[in-house]
Amino acid sequence: MTNIQPFRAFRYDTEKVSSAQVVTQPYDKITPQMQDRYYAASPHNLVRIILGRRENSDSGENNVYSRAASHFRDWRQQGILRQDSQPSLYAYSQRFTPPGSNSALERRGFIALGRIEDYSAGVVYRHEQTLAKPKADRLDLLRATRAHFGQIFMLYEDSGQIESLLATSAEPAIAVTDEYNVLHRVWPVSDQRLIHSVQTAMNDKKLIIADGHHRYETALTYRNERRVAASSPPSQLGTAPYDFVMMTFVNMNSPALVILPTHRVVHSLPSFSEETFRNAARSFFDVEDVNPSLDAAHSAAMLRESGRAGTSILAVAANRAFLLHHPNPNCAAQAFTGLSLRQQNLDVVQLHKCLLEKVLNLSEESIHNQQNLSYVRDAAEALSQVRGPDARANIAFLMNPCRMSQVRDVAFAGEVMPQKSTDFYPKLLSGLTIYALD
Repeated sequence: MTNIQPFRAFRYDTEKVSSAQVVTQPYDKITPQMQDRYYAASPHNLVRIILGRRENSDSGENNVYSRAASHFRDWRQQGILRQDSQPSLYAYSQRFTPPGSNSALERRGFIALGRIEDYSAGVVYRHEQTLAKPKADRLDLLRATRAHFGQIFMLYEDSGQIESLLATSAEPAIAVTDEYNVLHRVWPVSDQRLIHSVQTAMNDKKLIIADGHHRYETALTYRNERRVAASSPPSQLGTAPYDFVMMTFVNMNSPALVILPTHRVVHSLPSFSEETFRNAARSFFDVEDVNPSLDAAHSAAMLRESGRAGTSILAVAANRAFLLHHPNPNCAAQAFTGLSLRQQNLDVVQLHKCLLEKVLNLSEESIHNQQNLSYVRDAAEALSQVRGPDARANIAFLMNPCRMSQVRDVAFAGEVMPQKSTDFYPKLLSGLTIYALD
């Protein structure tokens, strides 16, 4: 059963700071350039807590995590962050135009506390693999601050009932446009009858983590640590503040739920030949030579059209480009040991298992460690890395986005996709609401 609860969020006092100057993108989307910009925007920008600068003088007592805790404590004492007086849910709207589109969309959800569940409980499902290093970093931050500053992006499924319950024409408490021209608006909802209606409607929902796998598993680890330290009796398990984490819930059937592709760029191979790649790839796909000078828009159109018939991947090197489609089931089977048909049918799995591992001979470990691989959301950027006088990469692989139905089916089957298989757009801003555990 999905257990959601209202909470008294800490929010920035907009009479003292401008929301636009203090909220940020999620920590893992903050580039060094963005970090610098956030630092310059305000001395109270949330980046100082969720992704602070490391210093040469850092020690066991003075480090990025202790400074984060100090900032959080000081900002509360100074009234920069104020706690809401009533437990609330927070309706959350994002108005945006997807990249490559001219049509504006509005994605609606709500922020609440969700009880942390083991995956084995059949309530929360993941869809992507996670890595140990990011979880260790987030765990150290959570231990130091005892607070959650961004929301886990959770998907549920219904016909629009919950969105209707929370629809409002009132003025939002928060309205801020981010650097991607996305308008974020938040409305606190403290009406107990309405909160109860939402809780009841969510009771039977299964949840899929869209974004925030590392932070969810960090919260799970922290919950287990605190349970051991508290020696709580079984009757009290699931009721402590650390048993919950801040989540944004969005209906997976929403027409405004957008998934973008994340392209792969392979670099620094000891040897690479376009013709050798083409010949090796023919063992796994039909390979069609295409115009090597095609741009990002033509690449997307070609992939979209070819993708109607199934798997399609566009491989672009310095002088040649290939459209790979119609996987060879006999040859491809050797690459899919231990994977279900659901996973095998994913373009991203076809790319990783057949092309990266079998054709280019990249090991799973090197892929996980990104030794010869980088992930690029923008197709034009991916193409620029393999073309021109300053190009340093060997080959770029452009893909169609994963479909929501594929995410749902893989997740509910208890399976996972390769890392960065999905890119839900836009991201949830950090700092709109903050959940302090004590």
